[in-house]
Amino acid sequence: MQAIFAADPAGTKGRLFPEEESAHRTPFHRDRDRIIHSSAFRRLKHKTQVFVEHEGDYFRTRLTHSIEVAQVARTLANALALNQELAEAVALAHDLGHTPFGHTGEDAMDELMQPYGGFDHNAQALKIVTSLERSYAEFDGLNLTWETLEGIAKHNGPVDDPLPYALAEYNAKHDLELNTHACAEAQVAALADDIAYNNHDLHDGLRAGLFTDDEVAALPLVGPCFAEVDEKYPKLDLRRRRNEALRRFFGVMVEDVLRVTRDNLSDLDPQSAQDIRMAGCPMAQFSSDLWADLKQVRTFLFTRMYRAPSVVAMRKDVSAKVRALFPYFMEKPYLLPMEWQVEFAHSPDEQTIARVVCDYIAGMTDRFALQQYEQLLNS
Repeated sequence: MQAIFAADPAGTKGRLFPEEESAHRTPFHRDRDRIIHSSAFRRLKHKTQVFVEHEGDYFRTRLTHSIEVAQVARTLANALALNQELAEAVALAHDLGHTPFGHTGEDAMDELMQPYGGFDHNAQALKIVTSLERSYAEFDGLNLTWETLEGIAKHNGPVDDPLPYALAEYNAKHDLELNTHACAEAQVAALADDIAYNNHDLHDGLRAGLFTDDEVAALPLVGPCFAEVDEKYPKLDLRRRRNEALRRFFGVMVEDVLRVTRDNLSDLDPQSAQDIRMAGCPMAQFSSDLWADLKQVRTFLFTRMYRAPSVVAMRKDVSAKVRALFPYFMEKPYLLPMEWQVEFAHSPDEQTIARVVCDYIAGMTDRFALQQYEQLLNS
């Protein structure tokens, strides 16, 4: 049974384009399914999480990361009596707007797009689900419910001015109340993202040999998990020991979020989802003690993984390719596929072309971006 403050699919604020609802699926269930079936979601299979996708089959991609986030979000939502389908929909969509090569590609694209309004992957995710997906006869985008769009736009909190242009354009015709917090389901999806990547980035970094199990076991939060495993299974092989410890680390983060969020909800005593939006602070949070320890884990990952020489070298290489593709297509927009050229056929000004080029490159997978670079610029 859902809590009184959970998002109620029967009380949804609706879709931009009214539709007859399904007899067998709730509106949020339908949103989740549309996201899963979208081409943007499939492309996440070949988009970087930390390691460029061709560097190894075992490392997380944006797709596997998004699936893990959705699993955590659903677990948190179920434990808190929230709407699981909405939490899962937001989690599955949260990274749809990422460029090829992860944050490296995003940083390059944002710099390239500064004269034209900048680039933000959350705003790009909203643009994808409201415009760039073109599968339906009666509308562009996926025509998701207001609640799912709200969660995509502001799962990390209220969005302040100046708004990213993609977000501003959509919000002008469908107000997502960007100055408030999102519903509780989107808030747990945001925390699920933190839980998932802090856990799996340690796992991927260990697999890549960027640091050792002993170094990870010296970290706060993770260290006690290794100690617990060693006490219970003193002769466990390295792989199982590592997995058991990180599994416990995962559980520590989940339990902390549940405890703090329950306390926050009890203090607020919200009577509706709107009460949570208007609370002035997020309900879903880590405790201050765990957050302080988690920042040490994040610092370790930043210095030993995200800024590891091998990772930095690869990022420098792929960033250069994105920076080369953008001006190339700006000079020769007639080389874009015809369905993209249509977007600026009636207003071929520089800003319009830049935004079309940005959307085209941002939608590329890692492998397609590399292929385009080799074919167009290195042949």
